Amino acid sequence: MKEAAVAAVFAALRKHNPRPRTELRYGGPFELLVSVILSAQATDVSVNRATAELFRVANTPRAILDLGLAGLSGYIRSIGLYNTKARNIIATCELLLREHGGEVPADRESLERLPGVGRKTANVVLNTAFGQPTIAVDTHIFRVANRTGLAPGRNVLAVERKLLRVVPERFRMDAHHWLILHGRYTCTARAPRCGNCVIRAWCGWKGKAAVISGAAGTAKGAAGWGKVRGGAGRRYT
Repeated sequence: MKEAAVAAVFAALRKHNPRPRTELRYGGPFELLVSVILSAQATDVSVNRATAELFRVANTPRAILDLGLAGLSGYIRSIGLYNTKARNIIATCELLLREHGGEVPADRESLERLPGVGRKTANVVLNTAFGQPTIAVDTHIFRVANRTGLAPGRNVLAVERKLLRVVPERFRMDAHHWLILHGRYTCTARAPRCGNCVIRAWCGWKGKAAVISGAAGTAKGAAGWGKVRGGAGRRYT
């Protein structure tokens, strides 16, 4: 996608949603960190349902450690992979208290040392909690970037690096939120809503005309970019 088209895409996304926000509900950097760890292979709705109860009783590293592994697991057992996530959160709380005074660090290196935190989670926290113009590539962003031609890449790390190169600086702070929401509600994996798409004029996907016209047999092709490829050997969770 050419430079002018990229700028037009983000101008259209900004006009459609001037103040995009994460759909995770949180009250500070630590609650956000826990929520993002829990959100891996889970919906924001399921995470919000669990953390609404959890954060009422424990929303600091010390409070979660006081719950213990069994206590924490009881609050998050409705979320996929909750046993592994509970262990990671307990270990993260221990590390935050031991090395960071119970505060969430605002640098990538420290964040990625936390159990359960890879590059994607670190990017979300850096962007949403600390206002850094990072772009976290999840399933939705990977699909949108490849399908539209905005920033095609074979894996999530390649897509992230390309997005950081091509997204104009004035849009970079909110780019992550615009793209994930667009992928979640419009450029969906199996039934993209091309007729309602605010960026379809610049989208390079060959199947959009058939979707808009209602032609059959487009679902299989639409799902082609529905699954994230790994981050070139690096942990990207």
